[in-house]
Amino acid sequence: MNLFDSIRSIGFRRGPERMVGGIAGGIARASGLNVWLVRLLVLLSFLLPVFGVGAYIVVWVLTPWVDDSIPLEQFFGGRKQ
Repeated sequence: MNLFDSIRSIGFRRGPERMVGGIAGGIARASGLNVWLVRLLVLLSFLLPVFGVGAYIVVWVLTPWVDDSIPLEQFFGGRKQ
């Protein structure tokens, strides 16, 4: 099992209610919180130096889409669906 398969096995996916990258939608779906509340919290996290935007970018490149494709894996020429 490689890194990307391990990430897929966690079960977290980008939410179908996405505006930009789907991260807030995925968090909302997994946690049961309102999607707009999660979006607000994500935007507020951007006020933290480096952490907010940096963490969002890392999560964005590593979080699978609903079809299990992962942007970083595709960048390296890995699994395509």
